Amino acid sequence: MTRPAWTQTIRFRLTLTYSAVLIGLSALVLGGLYFALSAYLDPQPLDPITVKKSYYDKEGHLKFKPGEPIQAADIASVQSAVNYKTLETLKTYSAAGMGVLLLFSLGTGWWLSGRALKPVRRITATARDISATDLSRRIAMDGPQDELRNLADTVDDMLERLESAFVAQRQLVDDASHELRNPLAVIQANVDAVLAHDDTPSEDRAQATAIVSRAIQRMTRLVEDLLASARRSSPAFVDADVDLAAIAGEAAEEYALLAADRELRLVRRLSPGPIAAGDAQALRRAVDNLLSNAVRLARGGSELVLAVGSRNGWAWIAVRDEGPGIADEDTDRVFDRFFRSGQRQPPATVPLVDPSSGPSTNQRRAGLGLAIVRQIVESHGGTVALHSELGTGSTFILWLPERSLTNTTRRSPTPPTEDPLGPRQNSPGAVRRTRG
Repeated sequence: MTRPAWTQTIRFRLTLTYSAVLIGLSALVLGGLYFALSAYLDPQPLDPITVKKSYYDKEGHLKFKPGEPIQAADIASVQSAVNYKTLETLKTYSAAGMGVLLLFSLGTGWWLSGRALKPVRRITATARDISATDLSRRIAMDGPQDELRNLADTVDDMLERLESAFVAQRQLVDDASHELRNPLAVIQANVDAVLAHDDTPSEDRAQATAIVSRAIQRMTRLVEDLLASARRSSPAFVDADVDLAAIAGEAAEEYALLAADRELRLVRRLSPGPIAAGDAQALRRAVDNLLSNAVRLARGGSELVLAVGSRNGWAWIAVRDEGPGIADEDTDRVFDRFFRSGQRQPPATVPLVDPSSGPSTNQRRAGLGLAIVRQIVESHGGTVALHSELGTGSTFILWLPERSLTNTTRRSPTPPTEDPLGPRQNSPGAVRRTRG
């Protein structure tokens, strides 16, 4: 037989618990009082006695006959009989009072548990109304700062984080879709205008092929950034010791030819020793993104510096370029997804031009690269620092908790704020450089 639904609720169980505890305590108090009084008062009922001789009243009438039982006792026996009667009355009224108290405790317990669980019902109703498309609802519990208020505030904080995550996810999908539409439109335009015609001159065909190739490379970088972001967010990956000098050296070798194509001098200052705990592929991706931006933005014939070191218990990787620099108002926003300096909104139409021809003088494209860099570094417990001067260049530093600490080295609570590469020097011979 199925029990009614209301008997399966927490409120019903709390009511029974309140009542059982209250009745149990009352029974203990009354029972203890009863037995204490019975032991102290020594109550006894009156015992009948047998008349051994005849008794006559003043008029001479026979009052009691021999052998006739009568109720008679001395003063002490009478007192014991009174105590016995009192305890019997106490027991009767206690049983009746316990029954009334049971009914009263059930009603009171039902009312109190309802009030106590009212915030839970409110939380349940709010959670029921929330969907994946609308996370704007909040419980907004008021009243005393008790456990249920803390629970409601915790749920509100969780909803705030979920809403932010969903908004960021939707924004990422929108931005990524827009970024992919641009190179796809370029590829389609070049295929339709040049590559699809047999009579196209070889020079135009070669130029269109190069543009299409660069557009594909741009889409490939975007997809790799998205995969790096998803991989780092996955709970399946396991941290391991990462030699920062090794991954920086691999990245320098990969970008050496690209830097040489733009007549850039790639300088390596890779101090051996700094070890960080994390994902080597993700950290390598972060360094690749910094070098890719530096090679793309640096002035032809200038110098790039890739350095590794440690300070105050923090390992660091730094990339310095002599590019256009970043304005002070854009220092924080440059790590946002698809940020563009000098342009606050994406264009309404997609221009059919080569997307890899480099940035204009008044616009700096961030894409997903720097956002992925920040996400990777912060997921490793570190931070990204930027030192930049407009028109001079920028230095990006990845600060990571150093794993290879000694007994004499302690990590500072926060990474150093200064540039580990030191101030820029205008004179070529002021800083000792190691050519890569």
